Amino acid sequence: MVNLPKIFQDDEIDSSKLILPLLPLRDIVVFPFMVAPLFVGRTKSVNALSDAMNKDKSVFLATQKKAGVDDPSEKDISSTGTIGKVLQLLRLPDGTVKALVEGKSRGHITRFIQKEDFFQVQIEPVVEPEVNTAEGFALSRTVLESFEKYASLNKNISKDLVNNISAISDLSKLADTIAAHFSFQIEDKQRLLETSSPTKRLSLLLKLVKMEIEIFSMDRRIKSRVKEQMEKTQSNIILTNRCAP
Repeated sequence: MVNLPKIFQDDEIDSSKLILPLLPLRDIVVFPFMVAPLFVGRTKSVNALSDAMNKDKSVFLATQKKAGVDDPSEKDISSTGTIGKVLQLLRLPDGTVKALVEGKSRGHITRFIQKEDFFQVQIEPVVEPEVNTAEGFALSRTVLESFEKYASLNKNISKDLVNNISAISDLSKLADTIAAHFSFQIEDKQRLLETSSPTKRLSLLLKLVKMEIEIFSMDRRIKSRVKEQMEKTQSNIILTNRCAP
């Protein structure tokens, strides 16, 4: 049985702990070092952003376990998320809000604090374990090689992006930055976020990138075969029409 963080009332809050407004996310995982635009329409989420803007702009970004839940409770929200900063907030005429957020660091929810119009959460920062230098260097080099191979297949990834990522020396930042530029399954992105060890994260990332390369290559081969078949069919139709009396 899964133990959920307890919900506390205001008079039970330990003010010495890190407490942030919670922004539940659908279909997106925000990593540290990642800047993401978010369109927010749910009242509680808009209230959480407003609370953040009225303070130091800090917010906790946690992905819902099921995107279809409109009014998530604590059991619907992943306990590991990202401490983020609201960079911009724009209120749109239809009542929704466009927010630009930047992920700062990993965090883990230890308490849910019930407010009247939104959730606050008490956060415990995630401490990354020490990294074996040789293993980390070998993994980062292999991951970069795989990323460069994927970029050579996917023309949507610019050379500037590849060069910028290649210049990152911090293993944790390298893994998170690469992960942010792939459309992995949400479950896989959440697994990457929950993996605190940079080397273990790089190992998991390497498997996912290699799988994306295989999928992308197979997709290109299928499209090429379909195109050839269509061209062949078209040629046969033209020849048949020319030979017709």
